[in-house]
Amino acid sequence: MPAPTPETLRALTESLSDVTEYLRENPDPDEALALVEPLLDEYTGLPVQLADTLRALARTIQEHQAIPRTAHVNLLIAELRSAAWEQTDQHTLHYVLDELRALYDDAESEQGCSRCR
Repeated sequence: MPAPTPETLRALTESLSDVTEYLRENPDPDEALALVEPLLDEYTGLPVQLADTLRALARTIQEHQAIPRTAHVNLLIAELRSAAWEQTDQHTLHYVLDELRALYDDAESEQGCSRCR
């Protein structure tokens, strides 16, 4: 696999921005939930991936020979790791999506077609 580039990551963040803009246009809730579901997957979603990325960055900085071992650098590494834990805590957002989908599905089934009411 080729190494990621800043350009490929910018394209990813632009795609995420496009999703946000689309969701602001009030699409069908079923479609909106389907779009957000992969973003909040408990194993591969954004919170988990971002947390892993922050930890990897902290490890890279900590282990690089050219970076001085100062209290300030150690503080910055600790900040990255703290932020990673905060992101990891957000992995439970997939449960919110599950509950929203269930509520939406229940509401849709209760409405039924006009002949059923």
